[in-house]
Amino acid sequence: MAKKAEDAKKRFEGMTLTGWQRFSNLFLGRALRKNTRADKGLQKLLLQADIRVMPEVYKATAIMSTVVSFLIFVGILVIAFLPEIGAFAIWENMQNPDTIYPCIDWAFWNKNDINPNLNWGGEGPDGVWVAYGGCPHYQTKVVPGIIRYGLVAFCGLIGPIMTYKYFMGAAEREKKSRSEELEKYLPYAASYTAAMSAANATPAKIFRSLAMNKEIYGNISYDSAMIYRDINLLGMDLVSAIKLSVDRAASPWVSEFFQGMVGTLSSGGNLKIYFLNRAEHYMRENRIRLGVFLETLAMMAESYVVVAVAMPLFLIVMLVIMFWVSGAGSELSEEMVYGVVLVVLPVIHIAYSALVWLMSKEMEM
Repeated sequence: MAKKAEDAKKRFEGMTLTGWQRFSNLFLGRALRKNTRADKGLQKLLLQADIRVMPEVYKATAIMSTVVSFLIFVGILVIAFLPEIGAFAIWENMQNPDTIYPCIDWAFWNKNDINPNLNWGGEGPDGVWVAYGGCPHYQTKVVPGIIRYGLVAFCGLIGPIMTYKYFMGAAEREKKSRSEELEKYLPYAASYTAAMSAANATPAKIFRSLAMNKEIYGNISYDSAMIYRDINLLGMDLVSAIKLSVDRAASPWVSEFFQGMVGTLSSGGNLKIYFLNRAEHYMRENRIRLGVFLETLAMMAESYVVVAVAMPLFLIVMLVIMFWVSGAGSELSEEMVYGVVLVVLPVIHIAYSALVWLMSKEMEM
């Protein structure tokens, strides 16, 4: 009972707007309402992504987040280009390190030419910026033009466009995530429906049972819960409820599964046989997917033995020999040997570990 109450609380919290969403909707929601509610593609995308907000709220939040990001980019430009106290101005007021020793030598050999009034820098008679008492070698650091124009282009155009696409693409990313999870759990859910159907359970009871086992079947339970809700709470017939779930499903596999149910029920076919056939088909597809994953892991293991185990042994021996016998034409420093042993080799192992971990996370149930 406590677990059901906690799940109900989470579902309720998922349907309430955050403070930022309410703020964004207050400013832009009314202006965007007409166009966004006429955008059927956006509405379908939000349904498939299980983002439980109105389309105008979603778009208003994305636009307001982009505006805030743009203001941050403007603040970065102000900090960089502000005269005298900006980052670029402070940088360009620093002496170029290459001119420090020449100015020290000049001051040592030309003590009578030192002008104390120019110790902090200023323009000389010929308009050249001088310091160190009038050192002719004095130069300040310069910010390259590519950095200046690149920062302006990124903060003024590229950055805001990327942030807008990022915020507007949240629904697409969530849909993709749900689709991958649905396709992982669908073979097991199809087997469960086949077992329930073989026990003469009604479709409504099958969907109810799936909805109550979210920890086992993941997002499949959400789509099943929506069907059960449409039947028992909204009073729809089974075929109409499943037709709605076809458009609501984030994965083409799940849409095909529900569409096949609609076709079977509409034509008076045997739903038990349909579930058995689908379960066998999806389990076969799942075995193929797992087989590809295992073959990839085997290939990664073989390459790991070559790249991260055998090659470093030969490399270390070669580096040590080269270090001791290197002549003028092929000098090898001790720091390079330590860099390869303490930096390059650990990076290889970390990269392989991260790659295998990411691949395993994709298959995690």
